[in-house]
Amino acid sequence: MNIVIVVQARTSSYRLPNKVLLNLSGKPLLIRMVERIKRSSKAGLVVIATSINESDDIIENLSASYGIECFRGSLDDLLDRHYKVAIHYKADAIVKIPSDCPLIDPKIIDRVIDRYLESYPDFDFVSNLHPATYPDGNDVEIISFQALETAWKEAVLNFEREHTTPYIWENPDKFRIDNVVWESGLDYSTSHRWTIDYEEDYQFISKIFNALFPDNPTFGLYDILNLLEKQPELAEINRKYLGKYWYINHLDELKTIDDYKNKVIGQ
Repeated sequence: MNIVIVVQARTSSYRLPNKVLLNLSGKPLLIRMVERIKRSSKAGLVVIATSINESDDIIENLSASYGIECFRGSLDDLLDRHYKVAIHYKADAIVKIPSDCPLIDPKIIDRVIDRYLESYPDFDFVSNLHPATYPDGNDVEIISFQALETAWKEAVLNFEREHTTPYIWENPDKFRIDNVVWESGLDYSTSHRWTIDYEEDYQFISKIFNALFPDNPTFGLYDILNLLEKQPELAEINRKYLGKYWYINHLDELKTIDDYKNKVIGQ
């Protein structure tokens, strides 16, 4: 099975422009993240999917300089961008990982892909986000080409196109959906923020890298948790952004995020 891992990236993030180019232990954040993804035992081809906008020429050039595949497509229609990647590389399934997850643990990627493969062809979509249990910033979704194509043809709402997969997980009557939860039984999805949208997120992630990377370049989830137990002040750096997901702008439109509402908003 040809499974392609797609890392969506752009320079025009309105909250923290050029965040994917920020320095992490001597290399751009995007490159450090791809290095972590490639440590997944299930990682085959990894493609950076950016936009056709001139501002993202730098991402194409950066990808080339590190020998990483790069595909360019629509800036705002991420569903179209992922679908075109799947066609271009003849993917049987794609793994969607956003570029704001530089601390992602390769073993978590393995778990989601393994669930899909072990149950194949029982599911069209497997993720670790519905409901989420891992620390925020370990987002993994795998979608069959057939499901991706159906969504590409049928999704019409802006947020369905912009975020690629909502049409799939919002329509469990059309798609066979499964979810991977953290094997620890814990839920740190709203209490631990390891993603990057704001300057404070970068400061947090940079300090994690500076503390762990020099002695252990392959550090993972539990290494970070151990560090935070020893230095709890690190988690205070971006604590004010806990639970800040894009979902919050679409509460009236989304049907299947009761778990998010209960945990974060208290509805």
